[in-house]
Amino acid sequence: MNILKSLVRKRLKKESKLKYAIALLHLWLGLLSSLVIFTVCLTGSIYAFKNQINDFYNRDKVYVESTGKRLPLDVIQEKFSKKNAEITAIIIPENNKKSYLVTFDDKDTKVSKTQYLNPYTGETLGGADHGLDQFFAVVLDIHRTMLVNQIGKQIVGISSLLFIFMLLSGLVLWWPKKWKHLKAGLTVKWNAKFHRLNYDIHNTLGFYALLFLMFMAITGLYVTYPWMKSGIIVSLGGNAVLTENAGEGANDEISNAFSDLLKDMMDKQDEMADLKEVKPVSMDSISGLAYKHLKYSATTIIQLPDEKNPRYRIKKINTDNWLGAQLPDEITFDKKGEVKTIERFADKPLNKQFVEISKPLHTGEILGLPSVILYFIVSLVGCSLPITGFIIWLKKVK
Repeated sequence: MNILKSLVRKRLKKESKLKYAIALLHLWLGLLSSLVIFTVCLTGSIYAFKNQINDFYNRDKVYVESTGKRLPLDVIQEKFSKKNAEITAIIIPENNKKSYLVTFDDKDTKVSKTQYLNPYTGETLGGADHGLDQFFAVVLDIHRTMLVNQIGKQIVGISSLLFIFMLLSGLVLWWPKKWKHLKAGLTVKWNAKFHRLNYDIHNTLGFYALLFLMFMAITGLYVTYPWMKSGIIVSLGGNAVLTENAGEGANDEISNAFSDLLKDMMDKQDEMADLKEVKPVSMDSISGLAYKHLKYSATTIIQLPDEKNPRYRIKKINTDNWLGAQLPDEITFDKKGEVKTIERFADKPLNKQFVEISKPLHTGEILGLPSVILYFIVSLVGCSLPITGFIIWLKKVK
């Protein structure tokens, strides 16, 4: 009986019908989605540090002693050639104390490999230890699907929608009736008794984390539901993703994108035929040419021409902005070193910018370690909300 009374309490004298209804929905939906929200936030807080944990796990290969100048890329390429190996891609970290990550084809074994390389000595340090890969794969699967595939994906998606409502309804319930009560809603009384402290933590930390949690939930829904993806893209000036009921604008955009892709494929085929006997310019030359167009130091990924793609593709992670956000710029060259395409992040329309960085926005990697730490803390607050909320309700049951 106490449980029933706590679930359907009487409306307070000075409580509006709207606020009363919001309070009941906040309680019911919170109890309904609490376990899923707790699990999603917990796994999110763990997964946020995936790259940092993997780097530490492979620290004997990832980190090197900075001893003077890094070797020229041509020298590194020559070292691999002597081992009968052909470099296909190389990641050059901006951090001088980190090793290069080189992908190459071993011509003896006909196998593609990826290994760390000391850029100061040219010594190969071996491949990454993937001992934690299975752990993070399970964490990610729990985060996305609760380990029950498509059904779980829908459960997580619906719970995320409920969580957004919980955040908004929580803000309504938190909002002080008078401005003189605002301070109480913004501070935690740490020396209070347990139940008051629990209430303050739920109320106050929930308020401070609200915008971040809302953003995480929305960007998570972006990859779950096409209608959410369409809504965000349209709101940022793009066209809806293609569906059976897509409008003329969306179909035109798909048609234009297909035409551009087809033209790019034809251009590459022509290049492969025309430049078949041309020896590609050196990696150092390409790196220098890329710097002329993208004049900043940054983590750089270089993909070399191969049988399927006749172009050098260079991606630089630009952090030269007031937030230090990691924004990708890309440039391609043909074998002769002539520029074929330049795609600067700053020049793209807002909707395409969002699509480009939607994943690091969701995971917290967008600003590097500081934002990862922030997302970790916010995710822990998200974990605490179902627990502290349940304790508040449990007290009323008793």
